[in-house]
Amino acid sequence: MSLSLFDLTGQTALITGGSRGLGLQMAQALGSAGARIMLSSRKAADLAQATEQLRASGIDADWIAADAGDPDSIAQLVAESLRRLGHIDILINNAGASWGAAASEHPLSAWDKVMDLNVRGYFLLAQAVARDSMIPRRQGRIINVASIAGLGGNPPWMETIAYNTSKGAVVNFTRALACEWGQFGINVNALAPGFFPSKMSQGLIERVGSDAMAKQAPLQRLGDEQDLMGATLLFASAAGKHITGQILAVDGGLSAVVGA
Repeated sequence: MSLSLFDLTGQTALITGGSRGLGLQMAQALGSAGARIMLSSRKAADLAQATEQLRASGIDADWIAADAGDPDSIAQLVAESLRRLGHIDILINNAGASWGAAASEHPLSAWDKVMDLNVRGYFLLAQAVARDSMIPRRQGRIINVASIAGLGGNPPWMETIAYNTSKGAVVNFTRALACEWGQFGINVNALAPGFFPSKMSQGLIERVGSDAMAKQAPLQRLGDEQDLMGATLLFASAAGKHITGQILAVDGGLSAVVGA
């Protein structure tokens, strides 16, 4: 097999939640394969720093600050991305939020915040990018970031009912969109990461302990700064041209453990 299947030279990619963590890791993977990168998140300072990091690696990168939970901001993000890039070949829906609270006490405002960003935002961004770039060109790759939290329940020490529900929605959103948009040459898949050190997971890791969390998985480790790169590149490149509607867990095998 030729490694040219993974070459993204001439491709463009828009990544939300791209200024740090998993988003920046995925941006690094696509940029290293030759794609032009557009990062987006809410904070301009973080985006500027991430963009400089990518450029230092020889990656063609730029950024636009936007709120992926706000419809008007999403519309502006897509319009400005298309103005700068010309078209969007790859969309990574990664911006997300979580909230820790017992289901019996979970605030409605927090529920709405999580759903607006993790589900409605994914839909609105995919809709705009497909309508304005991918469907007219009859090609595109959409990668939604789900979670193993969307594949089942939680251990008792993890109370994230809204997050789990939102990521379960992302799983079926991915499948439904793949079925509807395959006719336009658009592949839609999802990555379902397990536990990775990040700003979102920091509090949980500190409370439970990284060693205790790692030991639950067959590989007995947490994800690191490279573990999403290969899967992202597979879904984004010609190597994955016959893959759509799929959910790939990148979790050290945790989702394979009965009762995990």
